Parts: sequence; C-alpha cells; structure tokens
Amino acid sequence: MRLTQEEAARLLGVCERTFRRQLWRYEDGGLDGLRDKRLGQVSNRRVPVDELTHMLVTYRDRYRGWNVRHFYWHYRDKHKGTRSYTWVMRDTADDDPGRGDEM
Repeated sequence: MRLTQEEAARLLGVCERTFRRQLWRYEDGGLDGLRDKRLGQVSNRRVPVDELTHMLVTYRDRYRGWNVRHFYWHYRDKHKGTRSYTWVMRDTADDDPGRGDEM
C-alpha cells in the first residue's frame, strides 16, 4: 500500500507543506538536496576574532585575577568594549579554567 503525502507527513511529524518541500528538494537534488545549507555558514552575529583577541589579551595582561564584574566595567569604560557582561564573563571563564563563576 502506498501512503499519501498527507499520511506520510503525519507519520514524520511535519505539516503537509513541509513534506512537499522536502519531496521537491529530494527529487531535484537527491540526498544532497535535503542537506541543510545553513550548516557551516558563519553567523552574522559572531564576534570578530580581533575583538575577542583584544579583550582576552587585555584581561590576561592587565586584569588577571580580577573578578569579571570589575574587569567588565574597566573594559567598557577604559577600553571601549561594546559586548555584554554575560559575553565577557563567558569568554574570560573559557580563557581561565581555574576560575569559577563570579556573579
């Protein structure tokens, strides 16, 4: 017995329209047509590498041992940092594995 598109979509847990789109992609490009083309693209919200490097070097060279809250305010005021407190806290913690969270 052959399934209708509606039945197949229901079995896969997607709407009928999504199933038809996937079917068309498969017919046009085979398995490669079903691959998510967004994977591997760099996010347009990603922090530039030079900004991350500048922040980490500043922390390592001038503010090593400071808690994140104090470093963050100096980073914002004196070094014109534009990132959020959470971003700074996460990335300085990644750079200093011996330090715990200091919120």
